[in-house]
Amino acid sequence: MAYQGLASRAAQRDIRKLPPETKPRIRDAVAALADNPRRGAQKLAADGAYRVRVGDYRIVFRIDDRAEEVLIVRVKHRRDVYRHRR
Repeated sequence: MAYQGLASRAAQRDIRKLPPETKPRIRDAVAALADNPRRGAQKLAADGAYRVRVGDYRIVFRIDDRAEEVLIVRVKHRRDVYRHRR
């Protein structure tokens, strides 16, 4: 069962800002999420989201099993990804 991958505006902005050498690795990881979103992912306690590590970067996403969608929420460096702006 393949999931459809979607990216929030914030995630799209995050990906555009990534260093050029990191973008292909992130794109490969996002493509792998469509095949099996829970493989290698850790569930985050705070908001029911999941995360995948790609080097020093984290991909935070939500899974909608009914719609078979994976929504990429954020893609940021590990030191910044869990900080919430107010």
